[in-house]
Amino acid sequence: MYKNLKTPFLKQTAFGLLILGSLTLTLAHGEQAKLVRVPLQTHDLSTPEKVVVQVRAEFPESAAAGRHTHPGEEIGYILEGQLELRVDGQPTRILKAGDVFFIPPGVIHDGINTGSGMTKVLATYVVEKGKPVATLIPN
Repeated sequence: MYKNLKTPFLKQTAFGLLILGSLTLTLAHGEQAKLVRVPLQTHDLSTPEKVVVQVRAEFPESAAAGRHTHPGEEIGYILEGQLELRVDGQPTRILKAGDVFFIPPGVIHDGINTGSGMTKVLATYVVEKGKPVATLIPN
C-alpha cells in the first residue's frame, strides 16, 4: 500500500521543490524586501504536457517580482494589500484585495507592492510540463 503512494508523492514533492526554486525571482527594487512564494499545490492536468501550479505570493512593502514570463497562463487573485501590475503593451494597473488578473503565455510582466503593508496574491499557473514556471527578463 505505501509503495504505491510513496513514488507519486516523492515525484510530486521533487517537482514542487523544482517549481519553488524556479519561482524564486530576484527583486527589482532593493535588497531588503523579499518576495516569498508559498507552494500550495501542483498537479498534472488532463491536457497532455500541461501542469497546474498554485502558490501564494507574499510581497512585503515595496517588494517586486521582477520582469518575467511564464510558459503558460497565469491567473491571479489579490487576497490582501495592493499590487501594481505592469504588463508589456498594457497600461499599468493598481489592483487591490478582491481584484483578479490574467497574464497570457510569454508576456513580460512585473508585480510590485505599492501599498503600505503586506500584499498577498493567489497565483495559479497552467504551464508546460518540464519547463521553469517563471523566467526572469534581464533589464
